[in-house]
Amino acid sequence: MSITPQEIIQGIKSTIDIPSLTWPLIFLGILIFWIELNHRLRPSSPLKLKTCDWDITKTDYGIQVAGWIEISNPHSRMEVMVPELEIRPILLGKEGVNEINTRTSITTYHPDEDPRKDNYWQAYIIKSKKHTRAYVKLDLYDSDSLSSISIVENIWINIDWVNYGPFGRLEMQQGAVIPLQRPAPLTNKKAYFQQYKHFQLLPIKTHILGTNDDIIEVMSTYVSSIVKPGDVLTIGETPLAIMQGRYLHPSTVNPGFVSKLLCRGFHPTSSLATACGLQTLIDIVGPSRILLSFLIGLAGKCIGIKGLFYRIAGDQARLIDDITGTTPPYDQTIVLGPKEPRKICEMLSKILGINVAIVDVNDLGRVKILAASRNCKKAFLQKALRKNPAGNANEQTPLVLVRPC
Repeated sequence: MSITPQEIIQGIKSTIDIPSLTWPLIFLGILIFWIELNHRLRPSSPLKLKTCDWDITKTDYGIQVAGWIEISNPHSRMEVMVPELEIRPILLGKEGVNEINTRTSITTYHPDEDPRKDNYWQAYIIKSKKHTRAYVKLDLYDSDSLSSISIVENIWINIDWVNYGPFGRLEMQQGAVIPLQRPAPLTNKKAYFQQYKHFQLLPIKTHILGTNDDIIEVMSTYVSSIVKPGDVLTIGETPLAIMQGRYLHPSTVNPGFVSKLLCRGFHPTSSLATACGLQTLIDIVGPSRILLSFLIGLAGKCIGIKGLFYRIAGDQARLIDDITGTTPPYDQTIVLGPKEPRKICEMLSKILGINVAIVDVNDLGRVKILAASRNCKKAFLQKALRKNPAGNANEQTPLVLVRPC
């Protein structure tokens, strides 16, 4: 059976036309596979560090702050070493604190080893599903005057530590705030509401919240004695996320190719306009989703549709606060959005007997309600919060009580 020249030409055309249509898709598939593989193989450590059980004691020479550091390894098989750990306390206050001296000591309590009391962190291997602990003491003193210690309002416990294992050597940095001064809880006699036509607003000042705070205890201390039936309590999404430990230092973020490239496409004021800010989101939802969200969002802008990136990338894309976006000392960290906001609203609503909402409000009049208890009237709440009574500076008022008139 002979083949005509026309059939040969048609066969050549078909072999040329098919790849011309499929190569872009093959290339895109290979690119996405490479991006995902590179992301999943990036250096990362499973270790988790937390501080707990801090006590503050007045001494003859000043103040002593003592508490525990605990490092756990939740991995099913990996063993990780911690060869180095150093504590760097930073004193915070509205006045100068340079004259106040600090002395830090650390006692390791590694399992199966005797405690070291010479202030030396002994390198330790944290095995799978195991943990280790260390006891930290920080003394504040002033050789000239004990009264000067009172100007210290908070201590930022900065922890520099090294993770060493199959992923290489990672230098980590983590911090926790220890409040030395706390505002007195409001009473009904001292609760001065801002008066409006249809509602009253009461910004509630607290100490600087942190990972050592329990949300229920905070509410019991600052809110439970002044609430009335019909009130609505709002909580800022950033302070709640901070209490959940959802913040990290940029030095612990390893920006990849995707974050370094795509961050340039966001508005300069966006928290995603930096490589570390965008990488934080990528670490949550994955690089493929971010890449596709960016391309679809860019296509949407070309035809006049805005906001597609944030709809596809997920809620965290709008909630991440890059450095300078929060009150000190968290202004040097990247803060994520809170976990399980709806569940927290329902829990607090049941405890306090009023509606509770978690909100994100700014000075431009934008009010976003992340979650609210079941019977909360969101339209009323958005109108009441439009003037941002909590403020965006250093007011330390993460809670706002809304009382209908």
